[in-house]
Amino acid sequence: MTGPIFPIAAPLAPEIGSPAGPRAGGGFQEMFSTAVRAVEGLGQDAAASTGRFLSGEGEEVHTTVLAVQRAELAFDLFLQARNKVVSAYQEIMRMQM
Repeated sequence: MTGPIFPIAAPLAPEIGSPAGPRAGGGFQEMFSTAVRAVEGLGQDAAASTGRFLSGEGEEVHTTVLAVQRAELAFDLFLQARNKVVSAYQEIMRMQM
């Protein structure tokens, strides 16, 4: 018998009104900074996990692979969000006034 399925928390999408979410007046810049820090943190965690695994410090293979995959998925999500923002900006700039 299998256990319950727990939801996966998205590090790039904090809930509105939560302490980690954007505050009033912070806007896009604060949200962007938070997302960059989250992606960078996941990348650093993956690099540290890989280093511990390669040095033989008792890091499990599956833990290392999951950390690297998590960092890669976060970066891909961030890149796609950036591409959508740039595309929207370019579309706005093409509009006739």
